[in-house]
Amino acid sequence: MRLRALLDTDALGLKLLGGEDELDRTVRGVMTTDLRDPSRYLSGGELVLTGLAWRRDAADSEPFVRILAQAGVAAVAAGTAELGDVPDDLVVACARHRLPLFAVHESVAFATITEHVVRQVSGERAGDLAAVVDRHRRMMTAGPAGGGPDVVLDLLGSDLDLRAWVLSPTGRLIAGPKAAGPQAAGSRTADPSAEGPALPADVCARLAAEHLAATRTGRRGPHRVTVGQTTYSLFPVRSGGRAQQSPPSARDVRDTRDARETVLSDWLLAVEADAADWAEERLDLLHGVTQLIAVERDRRDAARTVRRRLAQEVLELVQAGAAPAEIAARLRVAAPVLLPGLGTAPHWQVVVARVDWDGGEVAGGPVAQALLEEILVDPSATGPEHSDRIAVAHTGDEAVALVPLPSVAGEHDGSEAGILADALLESVRDPLTAGLEDDGRVTLGVSAAVHSAEGLRGALEEARHARRVAAARPGLVCAAGHQELASHVLLLPFVPDDVRRAFTARLLDPLRDYDRRHRAELIPTLEAFLDCDGSWTRCASRLHLHVNTLRYRVGRIEQLTGRDLSRLEDKLDFFLALRMS
Repeated sequence: MRLRALLDTDALGLKLLGGEDELDRTVRGVMTTDLRDPSRYLSGGELVLTGLAWRRDAADSEPFVRILAQAGVAAVAAGTAELGDVPDDLVVACARHRLPLFAVHESVAFATITEHVVRQVSGERAGDLAAVVDRHRRMMTAGPAGGGPDVVLDLLGSDLDLRAWVLSPTGRLIAGPKAAGPQAAGSRTADPSAEGPALPADVCARLAAEHLAATRTGRRGPHRVTVGQTTYSLFPVRSGGRAQQSPPSARDVRDTRDARETVLSDWLLAVEADAADWAEERLDLLHGVTQLIAVERDRRDAARTVRRRLAQEVLELVQAGAAPAEIAARLRVAAPVLLPGLGTAPHWQVVVARVDWDGGEVAGGPVAQALLEEILVDPSATGPEHSDRIAVAHTGDEAVALVPLPSVAGEHDGSEAGILADALLESVRDPLTAGLEDDGRVTLGVSAAVHSAEGLRGALEEARHARRVAAARPGLVCAAGHQELASHVLLLPFVPDDVRRAFTARLLDPLRDYDRRHRAELIPTLEAFLDCDGSWTRCASRLHLHVNTLRYRVGRIEQLTGRDLSRLEDKLDFFLALRMS
C-alpha cells in the first residue's frame, strides 16, 4: 500500500507534517517502538509508530531519524499524547533526511493503525501469492518440477508469514516449512527468517484427531483447534477426484457416507493461525493451496497403482491355493518394485486390517487399504519412491498388506524382525481413537515373517487370526501379533460372556465381598502370589509383608473358595479368572 492511502483514511487521524513529495512510497509493514536505536528490528518499508519516549531533549531527534532513514523505513508517525505536539526538532530532522512525518491524534490508538496496515498489506500479499500459487499449480500439473508441498509451504511462510504443515490422517508429518516468521504479515517484532521449529508429535496427533472427528461428522472447514496457547486452522486436502472446485465459503458439506470413505486417506493442511476472522480472499487462497498440495497427493497415490495390482494378484493366488512356484514367480516380479536396490529374495510379512463403521453402509476394504498404506510407510526413508515399499490389496471388508523385509544374514525368527503389532498400534492409537469417537473401529493383525512363497498362505491365515483376537478386545483401535496365537490369550476372547461371568463370579466374588467388608486385599495378594509363581519369599517381599501374614491371607483365600493354591489346576483356574475379569 502507498503512504497516500494512509493519509486519505479519515479513521486513522493522521496529519502530514512533512514529506509530501514522498507519499508514493510503498508501506510493507508496521512497527511500534520507543527504542533509541531500533535498527535491529527493521528491514525496510515499515511505517514506524512512536510515542517519543526515546526523546530526552532536542539533540536526540537527529540520530533517531538518521537510523530510520538508513534502514529504509517508509515514514514515521508520532503520537501526541505524551508531549501534546510533535517537537519541531523532529520535524526538521525528518525533512533533512526526506522522511515523511505524520502526527497521530491522541484519540487514535496505535493498535488501530497497526491493524489497518496489516490488513491492507496482507490483502495485497495474498493477491501476489495467489498468482505465485497459480503458476506453481501449473508447474506441478505439468510434471514434478514444481517441488512438492514443501515449496508451497515456504511460499506461505515467506509471503504471508504463515507457518503451515501437511499431515497425514494419523498425524504423520508429510511436509513442513523450512523457514517462517511467527508474526502476522507486516509485523517486525522478531526475525522473520528464523528457522521454524518442527511440530511436536503429540501436537500432530492432536490435530489429526480433531480433523478426523470434524471431517467424519461432515462439519464445514476450516476447523479451528487450540493446543496450549496456540490456535491452528485445519484445511482438508482432498484428492483430485473428490476435490470440489468451489472455495471453502461456497462448499457444500459432504454427507457422512462420503466422509467415511475418504477420511482415512485425505491429508490435512494445519496453519498456525486463527482463520475465524479471515477475509474471503485469504480463505480462497488457502483453498487454492490445498488444491495444489492435492496434486502431489494424487501423484503419490498413482505411484501406488502398480504395487496394489501386484498385491492383488499375489493375494488372489494365495487365497486360491495356487502352487508355491506360481506364487514365487509373481513375487520375483514384485520384489524389484517393492525393494529397489535392496536385493532379492526377501522375507515377507502379512498385515491384515479391518475398519468397521456403525451402520455398515460403507465398504471397509478400500478404507482399510488407505489406512495400511499410510501407517506402513517407512518414516526413515527419503522420498515417496523409497518410503512406499509395501503392497496393499483389499478383499471384502479387510485389507491385506504384503510387507517385504530385506534379506539379512541369518534367518528371521518372526519375533525380533519386521513389523511388530505393538509398534503398529502405537503409531495410530491416539489420533484414531480420539477421531473415531465410537463411530468406527480399527483392528489389525500381524503375522510372523516367512521365508518363501510356501509360507504366505499360512502367514495370511495367521494375520487374520491375530486380527480376530484384536477384534475380541475392548477399544476402538486394537492390534495383535502372531506371538499371541500360541498363548492362552488366544482362547480367552472367544469364551462366551455368560460363561466368563459365571466362571469369574464363582472364584472371585467371595474374595471381593470379603475385601469389601474387611479391607483385607485378598485379590491383590492372589495376583501377586500367582505372578511370583507361588514363591512365598518373593511375594512377601513384593507386598512388603511378613511371610506369616502372607500365609494367613492365602489360607483365607483357600478357605473362602474351597481351592488349594498348591495345586497347579487351582492356580491355573485363578489365573484365568483374573485375566477374564
